[in-house]
Amino acid sequence: MLRRVSLRGRLFLLLMLPLIAVATAASFARYREANRLSRELYDNTLLVVALTISRDVVISEGDVLTETLLDELTTALGDPVYYRITGPGGSFVTGYSDPPDTPANVTATGSEPLFFDSVSLGRPVRAVVLREYISEPQFGGWVTVEVWQTTTQRSALSRKLVTQSIFLLGSVILTAALILRFGIKLGLKPLLDLREAIGQRSADDLRPIRRWVPPELRPLVHTTNSLFERLAQAFALRDGFISDAAHQMRNPVAAIQSQAEAAVSAPTEAELRSRVADLAESARATSRLTSQLLSLERVRGRSLKEFVQTVDLVALIRERVRTFAEAQLRRDVDVDFSVTGTVRPVECDPVLVDEMVINLLDNAAKYALRPGGRMAVSVDFTPHSVHLRFVDDGPGVPPEMCERIFDRFFRLDDDQSRGCGLGLAIVSDVAMAHGGTAHCRSDGNGAIFEITLAR
Repeated sequence: MLRRVSLRGRLFLLLMLPLIAVATAASFARYREANRLSRELYDNTLLVVALTISRDVVISEGDVLTETLLDELTTALGDPVYYRITGPGGSFVTGYSDPPDTPANVTATGSEPLFFDSVSLGRPVRAVVLREYISEPQFGGWVTVEVWQTTTQRSALSRKLVTQSIFLLGSVILTAALILRFGIKLGLKPLLDLREAIGQRSADDLRPIRRWVPPELRPLVHTTNSLFERLAQAFALRDGFISDAAHQMRNPVAAIQSQAEAAVSAPTEAELRSRVADLAESARATSRLTSQLLSLERVRGRSLKEFVQTVDLVALIRERVRTFAEAQLRRDVDVDFSVTGTVRPVECDPVLVDEMVINLLDNAAKYALRPGGRMAVSVDFTPHSVHLRFVDDGPGVPPEMCERIFDRFFRLDDDQSRGCGLGLAIVSDVAMAHGGTAHCRSDGNGAIFEITLAR
């Protein structure tokens, strides 16, 4: 039920319901205490009346009580008082002849007063039985005094006490409800102000929230600022991707259009075939550029936590190297694959790792491997990481360029037909996504690419 209630309503209910429960329990306890108190007061008074009647009868030597005394007792107690006195042996002395029945499990013994509830003439009464030893000649033995009274006034007293308690507790609850209503509204004002401040922002305003908030809201604001920061980074990546794609795709698309128009106007079939071949080559280069741009964006925009799996890394890389070796066999290129260390499953994103290996092998095939050349791929397992090494015997990389070759769109030559400078940028981003690094070393007799995956 609370899930459908507003935050203000939730707080109000969570504070008021326990208070109402406590008030209800207190009212019940007060009701029992009021009954006990009224019974105790009236029982003590009834005992005093019994003693008074006993003394008055003894003094009057068994005569009926005076009307004045009965009127005064009735006025003082609020309910009519009835009595009956019996002498030794159960002989009737004075009073009313039809006292209320004594419960079967109640027996008056000794001189202790005995109180009990009963019914007289169809009305509930409270009675007391008092036995006294009187040495007067008129009685000369144990005298039993029975006094009873209707319970109208004592019930009215209990109800009055309970009504007063309920009124008092109700006033407290009502006051508390009003205080809580305005107190919660005042207490939630910083949250409402924060909501209003965020609501007034534009869709592009992702600056951190700097306004003062209570300590209870600081974790929320911190999380919101973290979200804003991630969104700003994501938007920056998106804008960068759009800018890079627009810049890199403009010339290839224009070239394809120009070559297509030239093919349409070819004067001879041979010239047409030549121009169509150039067009197909440009289309393949553009397709590769598009694919690498999308791969780079996928690496940067992909959340590793969502796609991480426990992977047999050796099997994944071995399969990719096997396919590569089969293709290079036609060029008489020797490709080796080796594994060192204790092999174990690795938690990684298999799609990204596969994309990284593809780009490293493709980079070697385009720029390093020559007919009769050699390439070695190795996987080394250490306790906390995995190291991948791709070693070729090609022309190598100038030492001062070993770091720059991982930058986007950076190329060692101006030949755009063999690539666009994104393959190694993808390799670096995949390594960083897995908490690792990508490095290149070269001494002029080949290049060594070392990839560390820390996860």
